[in-house]
Amino acid sequence: MPDPVRGGDVTRIVRDIFRDESGRVVAHLVRRFGDISLAEEAVQDAFVKAAERWPVDGVPPNPGGWITTTARNRALDVVRRESTRTQRSVAAHHGTPDTTTMDDDLLDGGDAIADDRLRLIFTCCHPALAPEARVALTLRLLGGLHTAEIAKAFLVPEPTMAQRLVRAKKKIQAANIPYRVPDGAELPERLGGVLAVLYLVFNEGYLASSGDSLVRDDLCVEAIRLCRVLVALMPDEPEAVGLLALMLLTVSRRPTRVDEHGDLVLLADQDRTRWDRPLIDEGHELVRRCLRRNQPGPYQIQAAIAAVHADAPTAAATDWGQIVALYDQLLVVAPSPVVALNRAIAVGERDGCEAGLHELEAVDATSLDGYAPHHAARGELLTRARRTADAAAAFARAIELTDDGAVRRHLERRLDAVAR
Repeated sequence: MPDPVRGGDVTRIVRDIFRDESGRVVAHLVRRFGDISLAEEAVQDAFVKAAERWPVDGVPPNPGGWITTTARNRALDVVRRESTRTQRSVAAHHGTPDTTTMDDDLLDGGDAIADDRLRLIFTCCHPALAPEARVALTLRLLGGLHTAEIAKAFLVPEPTMAQRLVRAKKKIQAANIPYRVPDGAELPERLGGVLAVLYLVFNEGYLASSGDSLVRDDLCVEAIRLCRVLVALMPDEPEAVGLLALMLLTVSRRPTRVDEHGDLVLLADQDRTRWDRPLIDEGHELVRRCLRRNQPGPYQIQAAIAAVHADAPTAAATDWGQIVALYDQLLVVAPSPVVALNRAIAVGERDGCEAGLHELEAVDATSLDGYAPHHAARGELLTRARRTADAAAAFARAIELTDDGAVRRHLERRLDAVAR
């Protein structure tokens, strides 16, 4: 029998295992029982039981297997008690004669478990669900975040987030959204939706849309972890690999994005010796892996742009010509006003502020009028061109559109400098 452990240690162990294993176990039970709510409740009950028993009995040698077996038995008990689920109980028992022992695939971590998680990812990100519901479900069921954590991360009241999750799960059941990986021609479109959800989670963590904290590490960590799962499950999908590379290269700069006061530090002013080199090296290797496939897509190109920035030992040494060329390629495969804006900024760095302003004027300003980075970038180029009145107006407009405290303070300092 394992040695008992102290209560505080068990709390930490249970928390860590919940974050690492809950998504896998929920996915397994959804396949077995076809009911997301039942699976989720059974897993929660299993972790409650673990918190009660492990301080006395000790942590089992295979904690994930223990949780899986306990949760599955709990779900079977619920099914047996509810007469309306008799047929589902029979189906759940089929092929599982001894429910007190663990399945071989649970012990081995085999393909069945991987397929379960992959199916659940595509279920959570089904296009029939609202975008905010996809993000919430992904973090809840696969990321192992509690409802309160998700609500806090996205700055909504916990009851609001709880209702959002309930509605999403009911929509899956009512619309008979299939619990499967799309096949054939359906896969590229659906995979794009999954990647978009993961990227949205990452961006919300890396550049919070509101609040006083610029970076929310928990969301960045969860997005990267889930993207690693997706790449492990679908290693031949270059856009999934490209997204992981983009996340790693971007988050490698996280330690230098804010100063000791929590204020924003621009890329050009960051201490590059403090960038996370192991993450950069991993990101570079993933980018090279994408290049060998020669199937460029938006995430791969953005990762390549991030790799060029990571290569430069100083801001002045940045190869802006290569970055402009990559943005030209990105405009072909994924044209958008934001991409055109970023290309204009790169042109301004390569050819000077007047050239950058010329490119910026060609961007659809109407579609970007409510986009704070557009006005901030315009303010910087106008400042360099010594058009101070226009620059001040641009910075003022950017401030109006900014909710994030750190970014707002930076823009206010820029406006003050221009005004003086």
